[in-house]
Amino acid sequence: MLHKIARLLKRIELTEFHLRLRHYWCNMDSIELLPPPAVRGMKILERDHFKKHVPIPRLHVPENKAQRVLPLVKKLLLKMEHLQPVRAVEDGREILLHPLPVKAWESLPTQELEKLQVTESNFIVSELQLGYENWNANEILKSVLPANEDGLTSYSRIGHIVHLNLRDHLLPYKQLIGEVLLDKVPNCRTVVNKAATIDNTYRNFQLELISGEADYQVETKENGVPFEFDFSKVYWNPRLSTEHERIVKLLQENDVLYDVFAGVGPFSVPAAKKRCHVLANDLNPVSFHWLRHNGKRNKCLTHLKMYNKDGRQFILEDVRQDLLLHWRTPSESKYSIHITMNLPALAVEFLDAFRGLYTAEDLTDLPETVIYPTVHVYSFAKGENTKALVRQLVEDNLGAPLGNELESISFVRNVAPNKDMYRVSFNLTKDLLLTPKSVPSRKRIATEDIENVVDKVKCV
Repeated sequence: MLHKIARLLKRIELTEFHLRLRHYWCNMDSIELLPPPAVRGMKILERDHFKKHVPIPRLHVPENKAQRVLPLVKKLLLKMEHLQPVRAVEDGREILLHPLPVKAWESLPTQELEKLQVTESNFIVSELQLGYENWNANEILKSVLPANEDGLTSYSRIGHIVHLNLRDHLLPYKQLIGEVLLDKVPNCRTVVNKAATIDNTYRNFQLELISGEADYQVETKENGVPFEFDFSKVYWNPRLSTEHERIVKLLQENDVLYDVFAGVGPFSVPAAKKRCHVLANDLNPVSFHWLRHNGKRNKCLTHLKMYNKDGRQFILEDVRQDLLLHWRTPSESKYSIHITMNLPALAVEFLDAFRGLYTAEDLTDLPETVIYPTVHVYSFAKGENTKALVRQLVEDNLGAPLGNELESISFVRNVAPNKDMYRVSFNLTKDLLLTPKSVPSRKRIATEDIENVVDKVKCV
């Protein structure tokens, strides 16, 4: 009697436990479901070497009971790539169960199953053959790459292209990594690796094709806006999509945007679609071509003027003239003015172009309600206190301390250990626009401190 009570309590406990289970179990937590140990260190992809036989618990149930049994074991199903956990068999349905939570018949909600006349006789454990097709890319690569080193932590997806930035210890495995991603990532046709740091004039990635087609013209969507470009000749980073969206959301119809380093238009095109007045510039003639193409494709050219020149020249000529025109033209509607400078390795070096942009004569007779622009400049900072360092970097290049002018210093993303990307947003003032850059007004620091700062703050 006591034995029956104990067994009943056990069943109740298991039933309550299973109600709290996740919808699936992590296959890599189960030794039985790991790829064969022999694939560790493989450098040339041998798909046949992933075959293995594993004991898998199963339920065999009549066809007329399957629909009532499945809800009871739904959270215990074995879910793997290209594997149907519920199969048609000659006398009904076979339900494959995950070996991690299901060790025996008692692991199941037996009381509910027995009410349906599904008993221990319906439960079996038999071998199942698994192969390369049954594991996803992450599971395959975790089983192959060195266990004592960092694996492939992430990659970028741009249309049909998978873009990697492999660390040195993974380079011997690059061909295998490329083939696995080509096999496993839906609609992937091209896998490339970042071949070098971004050090050319136009700041686009240097790419190495490691698998698939050498086709770099892509179509992609960012925040619902379609873009098209040649990824091998322009800069595009999908990890900045949230930042692009954040700035575009600040803009309202009739606002003004000057995009100094526009690329193919991730700020400018969405802003123009919102009927903002946009001036967009990029030095790279290929980026300029695709900027025009994306403006036309998104039917926003009436709100978008485009330039192909150096960023400093764009500020000194086009921003200067257009900004003055807005100040001198009365407007019944309220609007704000924004300047985006998203070239984090170099953008701060262009900030001094705003100093002395106008003479006192230029700004005479302007209405008191003049709206001064908000600058959003992006920069890398490398060191321990990167937020403080990036502020100093902006102030040094602007040639003035940021007091009330400072709007925010916003973390964008971590680029590498102790290297972060920030957006510094500040308001240009009449004083900054009238006064040429000179020695910073703040207290000078000792020579040895300057040398320390130079070591810590880098645009890389």
